[in-house]
Amino acid sequence: MRLVRANRALAAIGFSTCRREDCDASPREGLVRVDSGGVLHVHPTRRAEPAEWAWAVAHGVIHLGFGHVPAATGPREQPDRHDLAARCAVVNRFLLGFPVGSTPEDLPPSYPGGDEEQLAARWRRDGIPAAYDRCGTAGADPDQLLVPWNTWKGGTAPDWQLAFAHALTRTVATALDVAGGRRSSMRGGPTRLQPWERALSWFVSSYPLLGGIAAGITLVADAELARAHDISVAAVDAESGEIYVNPLRELDDEEWRFVLAHEMLHAALRHGDRCGTRDPYLFNVACDYVVNGWLCAMQVGTMPDGLLYDAELTDLSAEEVYDRIATDLRRMRRLSTLRGKGAGDILGGPIGSPRDYVDLDELYRRGLARGLDLHQHQERGFLPGGLVEEIRALSHPPLPWDARLARWFDEFVPRPEPVRTYARPARRQASTPDIPRAGRYFPPEEIARCTFGVVLDTSGSMDRTLLGKALGAIASYAEARDVPAARVVFCDAAPHDAGYLPVTEIAGRVRVRGRGGTVLQPGIDLLHRADDFPPGAPVLVITDGWCDVLRVRREHAYLIPDGARLPFTARGPVFRVR
Repeated sequence: MRLVRANRALAAIGFSTCRREDCDASPREGLVRVDSGGVLHVHPTRRAEPAEWAWAVAHGVIHLGFGHVPAATGPREQPDRHDLAARCAVVNRFLLGFPVGSTPEDLPPSYPGGDEEQLAARWRRDGIPAAYDRCGTAGADPDQLLVPWNTWKGGTAPDWQLAFAHALTRTVATALDVAGGRRSSMRGGPTRLQPWERALSWFVSSYPLLGGIAAGITLVADAELARAHDISVAAVDAESGEIYVNPLRELDDEEWRFVLAHEMLHAALRHGDRCGTRDPYLFNVACDYVVNGWLCAMQVGTMPDGLLYDAELTDLSAEEVYDRIATDLRRMRRLSTLRGKGAGDILGGPIGSPRDYVDLDELYRRGLARGLDLHQHQERGFLPGGLVEEIRALSHPPLPWDARLARWFDEFVPRPEPVRTYARPARRQASTPDIPRAGRYFPPEEIARCTFGVVLDTSGSMDRTLLGKALGAIASYAEARDVPAARVVFCDAAPHDAGYLPVTEIAGRVRVRGRGGTVLQPGIDLLHRADDFPPGAPVLVITDGWCDVLRVRREHAYLIPDGARLPFTARGPVFRVR
């Protein structure tokens, strides 16, 4: 019994044992029989090793935990032999990966897949295999017994299955605490958890929407670190997956749940990356209004005093809130985030010594998406529509730059349409000399219509890797769309018109001519004035962002390096080459 109760999941089920020799429910051949009242009837005189007894007792307890012998009042109908064999097979299969004691040598080493109902239905149709006919703990007798629940024991019949599920959840949460260093061991006396650690464990075990995020988050509670960086309550760095908390702040468990959920949503929704050209602190304030509104609507924890909340901003996005508060900069800069007054709690980098980091975009995205599915499947409560919308949007990450460029080509670069004529013999004419076949060709006016322009920045700051990727992608897409040539203009201090170049030569044999300053507008004007350049042809501008302000009066797009910024507001799509 000590071996069994050492397993916390099994010990959480309130079972008892009966060793009376005059017990009618005691097994005649095996070791243990379990009834729906939570009593394990053990053989009173049979001898076995402690590990064998532990396995048999665990087998009976798991029958309770799996709901095979549920407690209920009134007359009970006993399961047939097919149900008994299927349930014992499922329990033995579970014990192979959840070992307690030692498995008897006469049992099969593996078991078929499927749940109890599927196995029972299959064996009713095909017969029970001999290896699984007697794999219980009572020999030839049934090891499961349904009895009416005695109301004098406590009135309401207990739910053994729910108790076992909660115990397994706590066991998994404890294992994660050990792996994360928040507990000393699974079996030994646990270290006393701090309130913020208890709050994080609660998300892992009891709140599926943010449980996946919480499992990958590291809490850093360092008073000196918080004082040095002016962290009043908490701050988060999404790239390193760390939440920095001030251990000197006295908040209860519900308030810490609110604080951690606030920071996890900042990280998972990538609020730091969405700032763009906006003021970082004011955008942080706007995100705080949105996140705090969501958490109050979801009733996650208790919002500490002094946080930003306005019911009039409900159902607005962070960008919309920013547009509203940006009109009163003086007042808004006196507002306080969880980091403190005038400082944002969304950090731009980790605090402390550098280390090897990984990209957490996929972790955050997957954790929120799976958490949302679990939250909705289990009907855990109301979720604001704006939060659900943003999580769904994160589940569909943006397309890579080359795929977006291909879509741009499909939309704005026309494909030449061939014309069939009997003046040109078809390529298959030789195979059927007696049957005339029309040939296919592209008229000159059709070829001239299907083209595009390329304005290429050839200044000294341009990276050769960017040039190679961009020109190679352009050539491959143009060739795939049967575009014979493109109009190419090189620009540095002055434009250099290369004329129409075959698309196969754009990436291979183009010699970059200029290496001076960067002035692109004359090159664009050259295409605007060119008589041989179709008025509906689009223009693709390739630059590193260190250029003049451009005005393009036709359909156009930009190819720039990832991380670069244009010195003006682009009116066409911007493809960032990675």
